[in-house]
Amino acid sequence: MAGIRLPPEDTDISPARPPATADLISDDDRSIAADSWSIKSDYGSTLDDDQRHADATEALSAGVNIAASDYSSDKEEPDAEPVTSMLGFQSYWDSTYADELTNFREHGHRGEVWFGCDVMETVASWTKSLCFDISQGNLPDHLGDSISESIGQGEKHLASWSVLDVGTGNGLLLQELAKQGFSDLSGSDYSEGAIDLAQNLANRDGFTNIKFLVDDALETKLDRRFQLVMDKGTLDAIGLHPDGAIKRIMYWDSVSKLVAPGGLLVITSCNSTKDELVEEVDNFNQRRAAVDQEACADPPPFCYLDHIRTYPTFTFGGVVGSRVATVAFLRK
Repeated sequence: MAGIRLPPEDTDISPARPPATADLISDDDRSIAADSWSIKSDYGSTLDDDQRHADATEALSAGVNIAASDYSSDKEEPDAEPVTSMLGFQSYWDSTYADELTNFREHGHRGEVWFGCDVMETVASWTKSLCFDISQGNLPDHLGDSISESIGQGEKHLASWSVLDVGTGNGLLLQELAKQGFSDLSGSDYSEGAIDLAQNLANRDGFTNIKFLVDDALETKLDRRFQLVMDKGTLDAIGLHPDGAIKRIMYWDSVSKLVAPGGLLVITSCNSTKDELVEEVDNFNQRRAAVDQEACADPPPFCYLDHIRTYPTFTFGGVVGSRVATVAFLRK
């Protein structure tokens, strides 16, 4: 459900040193718009970050998109204010991964598994099945024949699918995908410490084919498109920044350029329900159509494909929900 954050499971590291308050404050004061975030990559050209933020602000003020906390179909009235957290700041993650990297070097510990091992393994196996169905031309009926024909048969073998995990953290999800048969694997994160940890873990565990690079999902420098883009908690963290509503707009503008036509975007969230994520995609599609009038005759960039139905559920106030949602969207 919206606003819920799962405690990390399967952690064998010693308690992490909390980031200094001064670090977090200075990060906020320096740049709510994330202008100070470190982007170090040799892939692609430099984007006009100021213009991206201005465009997102304009779209938000115009009412084309709404704050992430207002998306819930479970609520009669929107929250007065969006939920924010230190998890929305890069300084938090830099500090966290610095501690986890130290624990790895001193004790060999892999660190926290966000959402837990069970969820991670479920996401990997479910995604494999979904990609296999697409490779065989088996798409849900709600997509329609015209979309099915435009997608084609795709790649027959999972090993040939190009995969990017945005906000990869320690990179363990990519290791799980490698176990499922994917081999063209890349992970990106804006924290250099996360990339250092992920690379060390992959090398130690025998997954030397996985590529890792420092890149910000909001201001990506990648000029490659991927057939499968994974997000496990990254959109959640982005939405927890005080400027989260604007940053979520920037997220969709950026990620849409990373998913190849006919490719998949699979998002796992503990702060948004399946319906909220679908509505957020609908808002993005509407904004794209409004910006580019010529695109009105074309299908929207993303459409809902499927979601995981096997997560444990609970009922509160007569509404059935789960603590985690994993939703797949098809890039047209």
